[in-house]
Formats: sequence, structure tokens, C-alpha cells
Amino acid sequence: MDHFYSLASVDYRHLAEAFDWKSWLETRQTKAGERRLKLLDVACGSGKFPVALCQYAKAAEAKILPVDYALLDPSAFSIAEAHEALTPPFEAGAEFEMTLQGLACDRGAFDIVWATHALYAIPEGELEAALERFVHAMNGAGFIAHASENAHYLRFYQLYLDGFKAGIGVPYPSAEQITKTLRKMGVVFHVKQISYENSAPQDAKPQVEGYLQRCLFDDTISLEWMWANPMTGPHLETCLQNGQWRFQQHVMLIFLKS
Repeated sequence: MDHFYSLASVDYRHLAEAFDWKSWLETRQTKAGERRLKLLDVACGSGKFPVALCQYAKAAEAKILPVDYALLDPSAFSIAEAHEALTPPFEAGAEFEMTLQGLACDRGAFDIVWATHALYAIPEGELEAALERFVHAMNGAGFIAHASENAHYLRFYQLYLDGFKAGIGVPYPSAEQITKTLRKMGVVFHVKQISYENSAPQDAKPQVEGYLQRCLFDDTISLEWMWANPMTGPHLETCLQNGQWRFQQHVMLIFLKS
């Protein structure tokens, strides 16, 4: 994971710097009045997004009460990691060790629900059910950050399935699939798109290998095997330019209203 985040931490910095989160949180607090905001972080992972908001978006300076920050993830380890990572104004609250599809809560239980690079493991056939749970939990505002179909994350995973799994497996859902499903559900939302690169020097092999393995959720395949494979290899060749690895990302920032 350390190797993965040596490249992937930039994902969260770009999310933090792409929008005025400080003002957004203050607006949410104004609507909540004198009570604390309740927020649910879906598939919270290691808590990189709230950390980035404090580092790069001045969230700690927002004129808000401490945020009751609930954590949802199928992994107890991830919940514990995210819990430890939280700093003011975010204070750890309820914990849900489960998938989004399994979330049971009152309608509108949270002022804010967000999922940042968090919905890739949801099968296409379960996407609407998962998003229904997401919207059900919202009382006002939601946010989803997710890679587009032409982003490295999705393209490389599909090439991995084709090259190593004979095309058998469940592709990552794309941001386009998410927005299509939200429209079908009648959910009001708007989209902001950002593009950037995850990059590393050519000789940073352990970091790049660990990053790519985590992109695939498969740590059994070495960088050499990826390079030699007729499906993943040509893609990796396009990512290595002038002694630098450059993995192109295209991400949709999806803002929802309940």
C-alpha cells in the first residue's frame, strides 16, 4: 500500500484542489444550523481524502462545528486506518463494516455522503442498488469521485482481464456508468471533470510495481510479467516516456442533491 500511495496520493490532492471545499462545508453547516454535520465516507479506505482536504483545501480552517465522520468499508483494517488518520474538523463516528449495498440506515441519516475512488469493486449488476443506498443515506449533498472509461485505472484493469484472465472477470464500473445510472434513477447532479498524471521516475520499480498491482488488486503479477504480456505490455510502453512513468487519469467529480 505504501508503494501504491507513493503514486496514488496525488489523486486525493487533485480532488482537494479542484473545488472550494472549505466554502462547501461551511454552506452545509449553515443549512444544518446549530448541530454538527453528519458525514458518511463510503469505502473509506485509509482516509486519504479527509487528510488531503486538511492539507490542501483548508478544511481545518472552515467555520464549522466538528464533523461527525462515519466510516463505511468491508475491511475492518481500512476502517481502523481511516479512524487514525482523521484530524479536526473530522471526528470519527459510527463504523459500518460492510459494502455500500448492505447499508441499512434511516433515510437522510447523513448531511453529506461521499465516495472518492471508492466504487470500483461494485459489479455492474449491483450498481443501481448501491447508488440507491447512497442516495437513501443523503440528506442534502453527495459527492462521488470516479475514473472515466478512458482513465488508466479502468483501461489497465480491462487489459489485465483480457491478458491474464482470458477476459473473464468483472470490469470496474466507469464514471459514465455511474452518471447514466443516476439519470435513470432521477437523481439531480452536476459534473466537473479533471485530468492529471500519476508519475514516477523510470527506476522507481518497486513503487511502480506496487502501484500497478494495487490498481489490479493482484500482487502476484510482477512488473516484468505485465510488460511481457501482449495486452498490458503495449499500454505500459505508452506510459513510459523520456525516463518517466506517466499514467493518465481522467476523473469525474459528481455532485449530487437529494
